[in-house]
Amino acid sequence: MCTRKIALLALLLACHFPAGGQSKIPASAQRNPPHVRPKGASALSHITWNDYAGAADGAQYSALTQIDRSNVSKLQVAWSYPTGDGNKYLFNPLVVDRTMYVLAHNNSIVALDAATGKQRWIHKIQMSTTLITSRGINYWESADRSDRRLLFAADNFLQEIDARTGQSISLFGNNGRVDLREGLGRDPESLRLVQSGTPGRVFENLIILGSATNEEYESGPGDIRAYDVLTGKTVWTFHTVPHPGEVGYDTWPQEAWKTVGGANAWSGLSLDEKRGIVFIPTASPKYNFYGADRPGANLFGDCLIALNARTGKLIWYFQMVHHDIWDYDNGTTPMLLTVRHDGKIVDAVAQVGKEGFVWVFNRETGEPLWPIEERPVPRSEMPGEETSPTQPFPLKPPAFARQSFTARDLSPFIAPEERAQLAKQIESARNEGLFTPPGVTETVEMPGNNGGANFQGAAVDPANGKLFVISKDLPAMLKLELNSEQSLAENATAEERGRAVFQSNCQLCHGADLGGKPPAVPSLVNVESRLTAEEIRSVVMHGRGPMPASSKLSDADLNLLLSYLSHPERAQNAASADVPDKTATTAPSLPPERLRYRSSFGFMFTSSGLPVISPPWTTLTAYDLNKGTIEWQEPLGEVPELAAKGFRNTGSHFPKVGPVVTAGGLIFTGTRDRKVRALDSATGRVLWEAEAGAGIEGMPAVYQIDGREYVVFCAAAQATTHTHDLPGHPAVNSPIPGAYIAFALP
Repeated sequence: MCTRKIALLALLLACHFPAGGQSKIPASAQRNPPHVRPKGASALSHITWNDYAGAADGAQYSALTQIDRSNVSKLQVAWSYPTGDGNKYLFNPLVVDRTMYVLAHNNSIVALDAATGKQRWIHKIQMSTTLITSRGINYWESADRSDRRLLFAADNFLQEIDARTGQSISLFGNNGRVDLREGLGRDPESLRLVQSGTPGRVFENLIILGSATNEEYESGPGDIRAYDVLTGKTVWTFHTVPHPGEVGYDTWPQEAWKTVGGANAWSGLSLDEKRGIVFIPTASPKYNFYGADRPGANLFGDCLIALNARTGKLIWYFQMVHHDIWDYDNGTTPMLLTVRHDGKIVDAVAQVGKEGFVWVFNRETGEPLWPIEERPVPRSEMPGEETSPTQPFPLKPPAFARQSFTARDLSPFIAPEERAQLAKQIESARNEGLFTPPGVTETVEMPGNNGGANFQGAAVDPANGKLFVISKDLPAMLKLELNSEQSLAENATAEERGRAVFQSNCQLCHGADLGGKPPAVPSLVNVESRLTAEEIRSVVMHGRGPMPASSKLSDADLNLLLSYLSHPERAQNAASADVPDKTATTAPSLPPERLRYRSSFGFMFTSSGLPVISPPWTTLTAYDLNKGTIEWQEPLGEVPELAAKGFRNTGSHFPKVGPVVTAGGLIFTGTRDRKVRALDSATGRVLWEAEAGAGIEGMPAVYQIDGREYVVFCAAAQATTHTHDLPGHPAVNSPIPGAYIAFALP
């Protein structure tokens, strides 16, 4: 059971799936790297906010105590800075000395006076796509502080600017840029999405990066890479789809690394600077919901990986989901904290993810603090799909998210007719609990693939062993379909051909009527009135929000798709009878590994735009990891439309927020309901709240200037539940009055 049977490594690697345990690197390879002395910015960990999430360990924690339970109710606005363009932002500000760095003004990096909000300079990023590290950036400085740099990625290129002037550093890489598409074993021009929206981690003179890949078959690999901060040269690479001779190679088909993608770290890395260990949380292999082309456990998909930060050498790992076909990514940054366990002080790492579990390990050895057992799970009925017979279940701590969903759990805020339809749908679906495999009939997934904990969703009080998790309860309904191009007559119009492209690539999510699944999947009806052709092309090619990039579409296909979206009525003569049966379980002449079944993400919303499951839809859970227990769990936020009718404590809708814990006994966070809040970290009780001019996504930053403590929020998201078109509820497309708002005591 678990990772303790180290001697089984060779045996386990010879098998596709772990049998009763998981493997680790031999003890001889686990010796700690030489201790490093924190230099420069790292020496100020937790009392500054000079890295994404506060510090290199990603704790989302501040040791400042001026603002505490006794006076937080007196907070007032110290300053605000408008984003200036009406766009959405969820950026975590960076503060170095007296300067704050934010993203605003059409995705420019802006330097502000951190005490007053006064603008110092703007660096306009030259972008041909929408790709940018939108959640934060990194900072590096030399030991004598004579060289200070900001690091970010845009258009799949790593870039640097001078932190004091905002000028590009042309000596970095190739004329100031490093192409992140290179060095992945694929044609760089075929990779349209490599960079993540989350920044990496700076360690000594290295910048360590994860990546994002598209959600499709044959997507790019999720290699972890370290670059020299001064030159941009690659220093080391860790292959998350192993190459021959590497650990885990036997858990894939031979040569899988040449064609299979994903297993990437898109959410956030954490760094133990003292030990020189970087902790990597990986996502699912691709494709998300069907894996006949990748039989085996698929290491290092869905793993927590500990690497030597200097060399990239593997120290230990643990896989949370074997052969993932549920998109159950490790969606949050690994949390580093110290606990008292079995009478001993243990430096631990905790990982939370979409499936709702908390996993806690000894940071140095990878030993779990509490037992983890492999339990039998349902098997797939799909052709060629070899699901794992078991999945790991931690016995402690308890799960933070609901892990089952039936008709009895439907929301009370559903009209009777719609409720009856949903109940019938749920009762006829395959629904065997957690890890029910998707198939050609509808399958309930709970937590859904966008539920549980997601990016920025965890924080710790690192010295006291406390963990805090924001979770979203959102079920999904999966259904696999074969997407075949429609047979077309030789004289088919551009719109008819574009409809065929749409049916093969877009219809599963956006629907045959283009109506989507608002608010998660937007309507494409009259999309040309909201976006230009180039904007649509950019979204399709590079992705946006939950929509993945469609890297396989040619320019000709894109032009046909645009023709159809502009005039879908001109393609209505295309006979539906010519469309292949997409729910068929067989394809006449193709082996299973070549079948391309797909499912939409299947987010289950009602016609009102709210989740079908009963509230709370968002919760904040506090754990004591000294004991492995839940201390409290409370709804977080509310839905303004329901709150106006007296229905509170529902939790907010579709959150994308992160908490920040302070030594003053507080948790700061915001929600989509325009509210920023401070909660008592001991009880979950709201001690203070204020209203912003827009919704909140992302996490705040906590810092001090001249002895005065500040908390700054990025309030630049749509504040309504109806963020996309719904019958009777048109989408709110007006510009967002976004701003960075700093609060402080009088």
